[in-house]
Amino acid sequence: MLVRQVTMKIFWLMVLIIFYKELFLHGIISAHASTITKVINIGAVLSFETNIGKVAKVAIEAAIKDVNSDSTTLVGTKLNVAMQDSNQSGILAIAEALKYMEGETVAIIGPQDSVTAHVVCHVSNELQVPLLSFSASDPTLSSLQFPYFVRTGQSDLYQMAAITELIDYYGWREVIAIYGDDEHGRNGVAALGDKLAAKRCKITFKAPLRAVATKDEITDLLIKVALTESRILVVHTSASWGLELFHIAQYLGMVGSGYVWIATDWLSTAMDTNSLLSQDIMEDIQGVLSLRMHTPDSVLRRRFAGREYIVSKDSRLLEVRGGKLHLDAMNIFDGGNLLLRSIFEVNMTGLSGSIKYNSDGDLMDPAYELINVIGTGYKRIGYWSNHSGLSVVPLEAVSRKQPNFSSSNQRLYSVIWPGQTTQKPRGWVFPNSGRHLRIGVPRRVSFREFVSVIGTDTITGFCIDVFTAALNLLPYAVPYKFIPFGDGHNNPSGTELVRLITAGVYDAAVGDIAIITNRTRMVDFTQPYIASGLVVVAPVWKLNSNAWAFLRPFSPLMWGVIVVFFLAVGAIVWTLEHRQNDDFRGPPKRQVVTVLWFSFSTTFFAHRENIVSSLGRLVIIVWLFVVFIIKSNYTASLTSILTVQQLSSPIKGIDGLKSSNDPIGYQQGSFARNYLVDELNIDESRLVPFNSADEYAKALKDGPHKGGVAAVVDDRAYIELFLSTRCEFSIVGQEFTKNGWGFAFPRDSPLAVDMSTAILKLSENGDLQRIHDKWLLRSACTLQGAKLEVDRLQLNSFWGLFLLCGLASMAALFIYLIQTLRQFSRHHPEDIESGQSSRSTRIQTFLSFVDEKEVKSRSKRRNIERTPNRKDEGRLSNASSN
Repeated sequence: MLVRQVTMKIFWLMVLIIFYKELFLHGIISAHASTITKVINIGAVLSFETNIGKVAKVAIEAAIKDVNSDSTTLVGTKLNVAMQDSNQSGILAIAEALKYMEGETVAIIGPQDSVTAHVVCHVSNELQVPLLSFSASDPTLSSLQFPYFVRTGQSDLYQMAAITELIDYYGWREVIAIYGDDEHGRNGVAALGDKLAAKRCKITFKAPLRAVATKDEITDLLIKVALTESRILVVHTSASWGLELFHIAQYLGMVGSGYVWIATDWLSTAMDTNSLLSQDIMEDIQGVLSLRMHTPDSVLRRRFAGREYIVSKDSRLLEVRGGKLHLDAMNIFDGGNLLLRSIFEVNMTGLSGSIKYNSDGDLMDPAYELINVIGTGYKRIGYWSNHSGLSVVPLEAVSRKQPNFSSSNQRLYSVIWPGQTTQKPRGWVFPNSGRHLRIGVPRRVSFREFVSVIGTDTITGFCIDVFTAALNLLPYAVPYKFIPFGDGHNNPSGTELVRLITAGVYDAAVGDIAIITNRTRMVDFTQPYIASGLVVVAPVWKLNSNAWAFLRPFSPLMWGVIVVFFLAVGAIVWTLEHRQNDDFRGPPKRQVVTVLWFSFSTTFFAHRENIVSSLGRLVIIVWLFVVFIIKSNYTASLTSILTVQQLSSPIKGIDGLKSSNDPIGYQQGSFARNYLVDELNIDESRLVPFNSADEYAKALKDGPHKGGVAAVVDDRAYIELFLSTRCEFSIVGQEFTKNGWGFAFPRDSPLAVDMSTAILKLSENGDLQRIHDKWLLRSACTLQGAKLEVDRLQLNSFWGLFLLCGLASMAALFIYLIQTLRQFSRHHPEDIESGQSSRSTRIQTFLSFVDEKEVKSRSKRRNIERTPNRKDEGRLSNASSN
């Protein structure tokens, strides 16, 4: 029969023959022989009853004809390939391989399956005969255990990487693997599991089948699969029962809407090697995704595809069956090691594209086409390669400069899924096993507005209503039952409840469960449905105003610094203005009064003295800015103190609580205890557990001196409910942690994602607030509008301003001093150059010079120096005495 269409679809099998042709062309094999022989023998072990075996036989015969017809290829030497039919028998394939090794065979093509290859590889290693296989795709055959195994096709390792990228692209996390229970199936699925784990995905159920599985066995297995949660099924098997599996799955209703079937390249091979599958078979695989080895278009490929070949039955194929094995005739091929090394160094282009091996013995640049079975054929939805990941661009057009796996570059065409739908399947359902979702609920003894267990089957509360409202928004039903957790005498630990999810006791946990770091390492949480965080609550009392209330806005240290800066700025301005400004001159008493008046009048910007020097203006501008800021804050703070009812507490917040030695209360079972001990390093002996709001109130009223506590640390959600009816307590300081409450599910649970979306919808449509008001809204206590005592403004809030002012003043003073010294050296050179006068005399002269009023005209200065008047003499005398 004509097989043109067949060979066009499976031309990649010719890689092996073209590969051998190149070996002979370069003289690799003949160079390793002691003498150049007229015939070089190569063995081939195939299963001619299979589609791959049939086509491989045609391809090999075509290659032999091409090589031997060209006298320049092997230079007078003929290539002889002896092919034997294993008849799909592993034992027969092994026997035939051993039969070849009795003679002068330099290499063996085959076997077709990985199971037989594992056995033959051991003999191949001993005799150093390369074993080349185009279809044994088991990844473990590339290990160091089998150095003489040469793979001319792609390893399943890359095929599983492509499937993993596909699963991750659609956002699925759990898959089911259906596979043949042999080396090929097990090792391929193991590689898939490793690749999935790297993407935080996993195989939740492994479904193995015998290589010769019966219809009943397949049916029983698929029924088990249907009862599981995942709907992403990866089928890694052979075409011998792969198509039968889909037929049974179709009968069971498992190739419909909601399912995702991904078949490895066995399905595309079956479609390529059968020119036309029956309509019933095509109906069974509608919507299935499969992988197909990508081969670039080339002249060599088109030339080969245009030839016609006839498949015939050769009676000589069976001659080996009647012979006997002569194991003593087997010899080690001396040139095997060199031949093997030469094979791995080959760099050529064949029908399937470039042929080059990496250091692991696999072909470089693996690439696959992703196909979607539709109608009577399929459509290509994209490509995968280990260089670019998923792409709709032909791989020949992808840049080879640098790998790019960014999410923006990962793209596929639309898919028609099973059930003739274009909407991406969710990928999971609740199992049809009839088992309900086991949801752990804390059996609280306090603050039962959040969760309340009444009797054995009634559970209510804010958290329960939020959970059921979110479930009602899901597009599918969730069978569940609540299981109380706790002894009913103490509030249970939220961390322990979460841990029981990882232990398999519960499938989820619902309640007042705070989302904290150590819990997120065990489970996945939903979107928080209530914001919370740790706060400090302590006793408070009213703070009445008094005659000295105006001093309360600033702390004593702040008042002291302000006074110091008032005086310092006044003195600096006087120093800078004294020699030039008459407003800052006069008798000492008047100058002291001027400095004090000027300093404090700047508070109200009421100073009447003019500033004439540039340095003085610089200082006063900065100082007025500081005064403006301080005055604004003082006014705002004082207004709050006098107009809003104030509450006072000896505890100011968590920092003050840490530095004291007073006992601290917390709620039994809360994560607050671990946080105080582990994060804030508070001694455990200071912590006192409580189980109810009444215990909170009594301990706070008694105080640390009467056996109570100084403050209680708890979640804001509890404290707000506690304070709604107890006005004698209040939250002090700021909330010092930020977290929320969420529902807990096992890691990578898809239900957690859907529930998070539902909680966001509840928040957007207002239902979440209505549920909150139903359970947690209480009438405000009489002091609800009161505020805690306003914290006095501390120096820490203003030190930057004072630093700026101080630097500006010091800089101006320094510049003024330099200028004055230069003027003094210019007008009194005799005092500086003469070493006769004493230091005290020079200082007195300098102080007198500083005290003088600066005269701009040099002549005036000289006249004044020559004829000092009485007023000047008196001023010098005063300066000297000073």
